[in-house]
Amino acid sequence: MGGTWNGVQNKVLPGVYIDFTSDRGLGLTVSSRGTVAIAEAMSWGPEGTVQEIESSADMTAYTGYPITAVQNRFLNEMLKGTNRTAAPNKILLYRLNGTGGAQAKATISPLTATAVYPGVRGNDISIAVTALTDPEESFQVSTIVDGAIVDSQVGKTVSDLTANAWVTFSGTGALTANVGTLLTGGIDPVTAATNYTDFLTAIEPYKFDVLIYDGTDSTVRDAMVAFIKRIAEENGVYTQLVASGLTNPDSRFVVNVASGVTLSDGTALTPQQVTWWAGGALAGAQYNESLTYATYPDAVDVSAKLTNSQMEQAITGGQFILFADNNVVKVVQDINSLVTYTTDITEPYHKNRVMRLLNTIANDLQAQFSDNYIGVVNNNDDGRMMFKKAIVGYLLDLQQNGGIQNFDSENDVEVLAGEDIDAIVVNIGLYVVDSVEKIYVRITVH
Repeated sequence: MGGTWNGVQNKVLPGVYIDFTSDRGLGLTVSSRGTVAIAEAMSWGPEGTVQEIESSADMTAYTGYPITAVQNRFLNEMLKGTNRTAAPNKILLYRLNGTGGAQAKATISPLTATAVYPGVRGNDISIAVTALTDPEESFQVSTIVDGAIVDSQVGKTVSDLTANAWVTFSGTGALTANVGTLLTGGIDPVTAATNYTDFLTAIEPYKFDVLIYDGTDSTVRDAMVAFIKRIAEENGVYTQLVASGLTNPDSRFVVNVASGVTLSDGTALTPQQVTWWAGGALAGAQYNESLTYATYPDAVDVSAKLTNSQMEQAITGGQFILFADNNVVKVVQDINSLVTYTTDITEPYHKNRVMRLLNTIANDLQAQFSDNYIGVVNNNDDGRMMFKKAIVGYLLDLQQNGGIQNFDSENDVEVLAGEDIDAIVVNIGLYVVDSVEKIYVRITVH
């Protein structure tokens, strides 16, 4: 548990509370990077359930289609990474609930096969029942998807069969031979904006680095923005939303994608669809990496094409945009939508590399303190020194890997007794490292 605090030590629940400021010291918490979350209306899979998928997994088990299928384009784009940063290592995939969906069925009397999930993917399943001579009066029951046998069982009666990943079996009596019957009647559920409320409730307990919304509904976009801000302020979970078409979100927690792309096979993706790649790339990038000028694999052009002045206007407006350079698509600048700065939240927070660093620190310290310190360490000089040593060691690792610089282990970390007997205050001062983005060259001819 945790959240943010603004200098007033009035928290009731035990937890780690983070105050982001500039110059006065950064109190931080971090999570490991590489996890992206998304909700989709799909034609297969469990509805209303968060599926945790490793990036190397066979997607057929989760979506009903191989990764190369057009139905999985969102996953394929999400897992591309860039020319210099990795793809996400985990996807939290949620199939939106809907209405009017139906499971495909087929009857080979007395056997009835029913698709495990509602949706049109069930209509691609067929059942073949082949008579066998050994054992006598037995049959081989094959479940076939896209012409490939995905399950095969031998039995004499319906009761001998067990459900598989694609169909369940019902009925009573002896099996009968059939060359193959296609399941029919599968219908995709119709989803609505209100279904995203269930998604946000379901995804909140999970840890993720990026949340993607690839739709155009303004109500859902607003709900997503509010959700990302709330879990940071109330739960101490620091992540970013990647969406498109937002109207001046002005938040370091929101990345507003404004470019579409054309892939090498001619497929045109809208800015909403580009959120798939952008969200995956932002999740996969580490705290010491920047996506500025990183390339979008397999993309050859952008829409709309912007002039330099239009690019400057977009960047100033907090938009994440792309440009095409000799059939290679690159990120103009790795920024979020923050455009209004305060004394505490200054211009460096506009850079996603900085936010990755701060989110990493925040989520890491949150997890480590919660697991190993709260309720365990004494609130005395020795206990507070344990906190300081842990933080110093952690920050030295960040500095060694190019996340921060000029770190003074003696003076840049301060652990003080809080106002309450069970409270401490941690002040951390950081000089963050950004990537070189502007190179000024002066050539003098003698």
